[in-house]
Parts: sequence; C-alpha cells; structure tokens
Amino acid sequence: MATTTVVAPALSSLSSLTLRSPTPSLSFLFPRPTKPFSLSRSFHSLSFTPQAKASNIDTSFFDDLNPEEDIVFDPPTPPEGFTPPPSFDDGPEETEDEIAAAYEELYGPAYSGISVLGNNVYVMDSKVKKTSSFGKIKKEKVRDGFEERVVQVRRVTKVVKGGKQLHFRAIVVVGDKQGKVGVGVGKAKEVITAVQKSAVNARRNVITIPMTKYLTFPHRSEGDYGAAKVMLRPAAPGTGVIAGGAVRIVLEMAGVENALGKQIGSKNALNNARATVVAVQKMKQFREVAEERGIPMEELWK
Repeated sequence: MATTTVVAPALSSLSSLTLRSPTPSLSFLFPRPTKPFSLSRSFHSLSFTPQAKASNIDTSFFDDLNPEEDIVFDPPTPPEGFTPPPSFDDGPEETEDEIAAAYEELYGPAYSGISVLGNNVYVMDSKVKKTSSFGKIKKEKVRDGFEERVVQVRRVTKVVKGGKQLHFRAIVVVGDKQGKVGVGVGKAKEVITAVQKSAVNARRNVITIPMTKYLTFPHRSEGDYGAAKVMLRPAAPGTGVIAGGAVRIVLEMAGVENALGKQIGSKNALNNARATVVAVQKMKQFREVAEERGIPMEELWK
C-alpha cells in the first residue's frame, strides 16, 4: 500500500505536466499582415502599356457615301496638241526572231543552244555551282575537241612512318582523232580526282602523229620506254588497227585506222603507251625527208 500511495502522486504530477505544457507558437515565421492585400492594385501598378487619349484618336466616317451608287470616272481635259499613243493591238505583229532577241536581251542567252544576239550560250552554266554527293564542286570537262579514254586505274600505297597511305593512279589518253594524241598519269586519294589530274597532264603532252591519206603510218618504226618495246607497221586500207593493250588505245585516239602494233617485252600499260609515243615521234613524212636531203619526192623511190 505504501508503494501505491507513493506512485500515484508521481503519476498525477506527470500527467499535469503533459497536459499543461504550452504549444510553441509559429507566429514569427508567418506574421499577420497589417493591411489587406489587393491583387488588382498590385498588377495595376505594374502595367507599362501606354493608354491612348481619346483626343489623339482620328476616326473618319463616310456618312455621305453610298456604297451601292455607281461612281462615274471624270478624267481631266487633255492639253492642246495632245496625240494619244497607238494601241498595243494596232501595231504590226512581232516576228519570232524579234521576240527571241527581246527575251535574250532581258534574261540572257537561252539554254536551247541558240543565241540570236551572238552571245555565249554557256555563260549561265559556268555560274551554276554543281556539287556532287559529297558536297564538293564538280569540275566540268574542258571542251577543247579532245576525247578522253581511261587506260588503267590502280591502287598504290606509300609506306610512311605511321603506316601506309592509299592513293589511286590513273592513266588517261586524250586525242582528237585527227592526228593529235597525249598520254598522262595522275595520282590522288579519289579515283575521280586522279582521272582529272591525268587528263590535264595528258593535254600538256600532246604530240602530232604523221599519217598518210589512207590513215596509216608513212613507214615502220620502233620505240622503247623502260623495259617496254613497241613495234609499229603501216597497213593497207581496210585492215583496221591490229594491236592490243595501251598501244591500241593510243592509236585509236590519234585517229589511225589501219596499222599493226606489237608489244615486245614488258606488259606495263604506262610504259607501253609512252613507248608508242616514242615510236610515233620517230616517224617523218616523205616531204620532210625530201626537204632534208634536198631532192624531189620522186627520187625517194629510185
């Protein structure tokens, strides 16, 4: 009993402390406003749009105008001695050449390939930038009368310190099929660029081949370049070009129609093409030999 009488006042004092503990106030975090907050007054003070005054607005009213009424056009009186210009339909009809000349004078030469005023019809094509699929500008072929023929395209490598560099080598023969021919070679990282370089190099090395009226050689000839050796012989009309490899391409681009050719030694395409050029350069026309000897051409066959 003594223990229960001691515990009871202790529990009652503990319960009184729990119930009478004051709750903490949060008024210092959210103070009460002294004046009421007006949302419209705040936004009205922040508006920057200038308001137009009623006196600055100009409004026109057409009260005396009837929209359904027909308005009669009253032009001014022309001065004395005024001659009206002729109507467009009264003049003579223009011819097609006059229309084409007027159109060309305004818009430049036409793309049809015909110029009435004598202008260059390709002047507009040179101003247009033509790009390939890779975004690079294409170079148009030079129109100088020479045809191009690719003899060989090979992949070559160059061993450097960091590894191997891959390039392409192209051999191109150009000719006008009227006695002029050239052999060129070029290297680049792309095939198209290599062909263009070799074509430019071939045009720098153009030579003239002496031919008879039967489109054949005037006499036999042989030429060598490196380990390649080429033998050329004239042929009768109707024989055609009997040769192979680079020799045939060089002769066809030069315009030779009757000839015999033979590759002796190396089969390298570039060396055989250059050997053909060397053999052709050794040839001379009969009149040239007669002039060098100082005799008429009739005495050459005696």
